[in-house]
Amino acid sequence: MRPHTAVIRRRRARFAAVVLAGSVATLLIAGVLAARQAPPDIAAEGIPPFVLNDFGGVSRATLETNALPYKLVATALLILEERARHTQLGRADIPSIYRQFGFVYPRRLGNWPAAVTEPRFDRPVGMIGHVVSGPLPIVKIDAVTLGCATCHAGLVYGADGRVTDTAWVGLPNTSINLEEYTQATYQALKLAVAEGGAFRGRVRDVFPELSTTERITLRYFLMPRVAKRLREYAADGDAPLPYSNGGAGRTNGVASLKHMIGVAPGSISGHADVGFTSIPDLSSRALRSSLLYDGVYAPTGAPRFEPRSVAQSADAHVSALAEIVAFFTVSTMGVVPDVGERAIQEITPVVSWIATRYASPPFPGPIDETRARAGETLFVNRCARCHGTYGEGAPRRLVSFPNRLVPGSEIGTDSSRWAMIDTTVTSALAATAYARHMTFARTGGYVAPILSGLWASAPYLHNGSVPTLWQLLTPDERPTQFYVGGHALDFHDMGIAGARDADGVYRYDASYVPWSTPELYDTRKPGLSNQGHERQVAALTDAQKRALIEYLKTL
Repeated sequence: MRPHTAVIRRRRARFAAVVLAGSVATLLIAGVLAARQAPPDIAAEGIPPFVLNDFGGVSRATLETNALPYKLVATALLILEERARHTQLGRADIPSIYRQFGFVYPRRLGNWPAAVTEPRFDRPVGMIGHVVSGPLPIVKIDAVTLGCATCHAGLVYGADGRVTDTAWVGLPNTSINLEEYTQATYQALKLAVAEGGAFRGRVRDVFPELSTTERITLRYFLMPRVAKRLREYAADGDAPLPYSNGGAGRTNGVASLKHMIGVAPGSISGHADVGFTSIPDLSSRALRSSLLYDGVYAPTGAPRFEPRSVAQSADAHVSALAEIVAFFTVSTMGVVPDVGERAIQEITPVVSWIATRYASPPFPGPIDETRARAGETLFVNRCARCHGTYGEGAPRRLVSFPNRLVPGSEIGTDSSRWAMIDTTVTSALAATAYARHMTFARTGGYVAPILSGLWASAPYLHNGSVPTLWQLLTPDERPTQFYVGGHALDFHDMGIAGARDADGVYRYDASYVPWSTPELYDTRKPGLSNQGHERQVAALTDAQKRALIEYLKTL
C-alpha cells in the first residue's frame, strides 16, 4: 500500500469518526430539547403527593387536633380488639383491625403512574406520617394523619361484584367509617391509660424497633398528655368530639370546619351538626364552577353556578380550584387556615391531575348495549339538563356540565348539609385566610352531581341514604334501614347487594363475609333522610329505569 493511500484512509476514518460523534451529539442535544419540550406527566406529578403527602397535617400543632401517635394508638386498638375477641393478638393483626373501619391495604394501585415507583403499604392507604420532634430535643413522636387517599382511594370491584386487592386513586372509599374509628380510638386510649406501665411494655413488645428516645417520649411525654386530654373529655360529656364524624362512606366536613374555626356546635339556625355527605368519585372536577355538594365555595371573581365544557381553557380555573382545595386540609387534617394557605403550591399539581386527567375505572360487569343506547336517549332528554353531557369511550367522559343549583324545595333531599352554612359560618370564614382565595355562600340547595364512576359509589343521594340506583329510581322501594360498609355490589340494581328481611331491613346475603364492619344506616335519624328526587323519576316505567341503569354503567 502506498503511503499517501494510508494517510487518506486515516483521514477518512477521522472524518467518519467526527461525523459520527457529531451525529451522536446532535441526537443527544435533540433528545435533551425534546425532553425539555415534552408535556409534563400530570399523573406522575399529581398522584404521588395525593397519596403520600400530608400538606402540613403532621406537626406538633396537629397533634393537638387530628394527628395521632401511630404506635401508641395501634397498640391501644390491638388491646381493645383482644378484649372483644377474648384472644391474644400481635402486630400481624393490626391491618385486620384497621380494615374493620374500612381502611384499605391494597396490593397495588390500579392507576399509579408507571414512571414512579409504587409504594407498599404497611399502614393503610392515606395514613401518612413522619417523626415529629419537640418541644424538647428528646421528644420524638411517630405521628400520623389521615390524608386525601383515606377517603379517595377505593377498592376496585371485580366481575363478581366483590372487592379486589387493587385500589384506584380518586375512587371513593364507600366503607371508611371515621366515626367508628374515632370512637374506638377514644375507648382504646382509655384502656391504655388505665393499664399504665403494662401498656408501655406492650407497645415495646408490638414495636420492638422502638428507640430509646421514643420510649422516653412515650413514658414521660405522650402518656401523661393523653391522660390529661382524656380527663378533659370526661369532664365535657365523655366524647372525643362535639359532633359525629359521619359513618361508613360518609363524612361531616362542615362540622369539622366549624370546630376548627371556632364556631360553636349546633349554633346554625337551630340545626344540629348533621350535614353528612357521601364520598364522591373525583372525575371531571375542572367542569365544576364551585365546589362541594352545595357549591358553597367558588373562585373569587367568578360566577358560582356557570356552565362549563372541556372546550374551555381550564388552566386558570384549575389554579383557582387548587386555592380552594388547599383549604380542605383545615377540616380533614386539623390545620389552621394559614397552614392550608401555604399548601396551595404543593396541592396545585394534585388538583391539575384530578381536574383534567383523572378517570374512574370502567364498569367491570356486562352491559346490555341495546338497553344502554335506549338509556342514553332517556338521559339526554330527561337528566342531562342537571347532570351534564357525556361523550364516547369506556368509560364515557363528561364533556359539558351545567353546574345547576337545584333548590331544596325542588329536589326535596335532606336539607341538613346546605343548612349548616349561614352567616355564622361565612362571617367566621371571612376573618381567616379563606377570604383571600374564594367566596362562600349559603346556597339553599345542591348542585346536581357529576355521575362518572357512579357504579362504584353506592349508596346514593348526597348523604348516601339509598342503597341502589333501582331504589333511587323507585322511591317506594327505598328501605328505611340498610347495611353499608364492606359490601358487595349488585350489578343488576346497581348498588349495595342485599335484600329486605322480614322486618324490612335491607341486609347482605347470609353467606357473604364483609371485608369491613357493616353499619346499620337508619334514614329516620337527623341528616340521614332518604327523601328526594321523587318527582324527577315519577313518570319512568320499569323498562326505562332498566335502560337508564345500563347507560349509567358506561359513565
